[in-house]
Amino acid sequence: MSAKKRTQAQSAARAPKKAKRKSGKKQDPKELSLNQRLIKALAHPLRVKLLAYLNDREWSPNELSEELNEGLSQVSYHIKVLKDLEMIELTRTEPRRGAVEHYYRAVERAYIPRWMARLIPRSGNEIIASDILKAIEEDLVASVKSGKFYEREDTHASYTPVTLDGIGCEEADEVAISAIKKILEIQGKSANRRAQGEGDGECIPVSAGFLVFGSALDEKKRKPSKSPGKKKKA
Repeated sequence: MSAKKRTQAQSAARAPKKAKRKSGKKQDPKELSLNQRLIKALAHPLRVKLLAYLNDREWSPNELSEELNEGLSQVSYHIKVLKDLEMIELTRTEPRRGAVEHYYRAVERAYIPRWMARLIPRSGNEIIASDILKAIEEDLVASVKSGKFYEREDTHASYTPVTLDGIGCEEADEVAISAIKKILEIQGKSANRRAQGEGDGECIPVSAGFLVFGSALDEKKRKPSKSPGKKKKA
């Protein structure tokens, strides 16, 4: 067989494989459900960190790179992934040193049910928990030190240790998520009243922290707060 014919035969043998590769179509992120997109978004530890920051306010990739001490190319890549998954949105652009800086923020705050948390890498769950606890601690300490925590009679503080079975744990998780959604509904109603010039006209920053978790303390050390829902006077 001549060299020319051998080349043609080899090309023909490779042709089906090439056609197979070309026929493979990557799924459009927009076709995925919210849960599927959220799982993909949180599948990498850096994306977990980025989404946590973008949940609070808008950031540019350059700012996030400096804040997290991560390479700009890495941050930019994962920002693109989050945008493609519709977890974040572009809020504005700003000229900066001959270039254009892009700013993003989270589209909506993500709720992560138990079944979904099991699908996220352990490192991702640890980062999520760490960021939440850090935010609560900073906010709470600042509130107490400034005296804001004690200003109003309707401040709520309680600790309720209980013993549950597996079904009870799932139900407690659902109660916490329902409470969060209800508070966000209340926030929307408050904003509407202010916009329409109704209500009492007050604009009060309020924080609500919900923790339902497995305790590692001995049963004797887990004592409920004496007056659930009541705050101590300063």
